[in-house]
Amino acid sequence: MNRVAKPGRALVLGVLLGGSGVLHLVRPRIYEWLVPPELGSARSWVTAAGVAEVGIAALLAAPATRPAGGWAAAGLLTAFLPAHVHTFRVIPRTPVPIAVALLRLPLQVPLVRSALRVARRR
Repeated sequence: MNRVAKPGRALVLGVLLGGSGVLHLVRPRIYEWLVPPELGSARSWVTAAGVAEVGIAALLAAPATRPAGGWAAAGLLTAFLPAHVHTFRVIPRTPVPIAVALLRLPLQVPLVRSALRVARRR
């Protein structure tokens, strides 16, 4: 018997991704410095990430597409790792920015785990 996952975890993940996606699209300059220059146009990457986040949030909102949204969220959050690592190349070498960067990187782990739980639950 297939059980449809309760929306709790998926809803939280969807709100986080949807909100972040909208912010990527409305205020792209906030994120452009996070894109490693080796990847090319920062604006293009930020726009693509915003569209992807909003799309994944929509997948997470509907029970029928929630597992696909979970897989997509896990993939996208994993794909963001180069940007998180790049942060250490460009942040000021002062305690507060370094502390923020150090906290931000491990936060990806519970987000990816949560996305995988949504993906695997039926």
